[in-house]
Amino acid sequence: KVEEGSLFICIRGAVVDGHKFIPDVVAKGAKTLIVEEAVEAPEDVTVIQVEDTRYAMAFISAAWFGHPAEKLKTIGITGTKGKTTTTYMVKSILENAGYKVGLIGTIEAVIGEKHIPAANTTPESYELQKLFAMMVENGCEYMVMEVSSQGIKMDRVAGIEFDYGVFTNISPDHIGPGEHKDFAEYLSCKAKLFEHCKVGIINKDDPHYEDIIKNATCKL
Repeated sequence: KVEEGSLFICIRGAVVDGHKFIPDVVAKGAKTLIVEEAVEAPEDVTVIQVEDTRYAMAFISAAWFGHPAEKLKTIGITGTKGKTTTTYMVKSILENAGYKVGLIGTIEAVIGEKHIPAANTTPESYELQKLFAMMVENGCEYMVMEVSSQGIKMDRVAGIEFDYGVFTNISPDHIGPGEHKDFAEYLSCKAKLFEHCKVGIINKDDPHYEDIIKNATCKL
């Protein structure tokens, strides 16, 4: 996608390290590089070194699209089971109350009449901010989304202060290579949502609910 004047963010993926594409993207005309390590680049290329390029990408993307999440009432739903069902139920309730609602989830993103099939439960931060911007353009007032533990771990939702965070339940899942190293990490990723929302709504019947709220900074 790189063209003349682009900004390129070097992400270390599970399989490929974006830093190795620097000579290619510079040749295509990239003028700014966001990196995690010292790199060689021509004099007319601006290099910004950060601790974590994924984390930086979330904030850069939000700024690039004009901080669209701040123009919506945002509801983030996390949990092992029930995220998809809950997002569609909340969407339906709000629509019946007369609001225009955007949805982002495992199956698809829904913006007005437009349905966009999903690649990840929680899209990459750039895609996410782009979807928020489309929602604002389409006159949506609310946005309801599934927030996966991977999405939190990979900083895809970094920089978003949700109006409401919702926790359904947790059971051992997504533990293994390329996901979470153990249940404790899985649980701590889910719990992070409640450090980034204004109001947290928690299923107190879940045996792990105290772990979910112990570092919460929101009203519960």
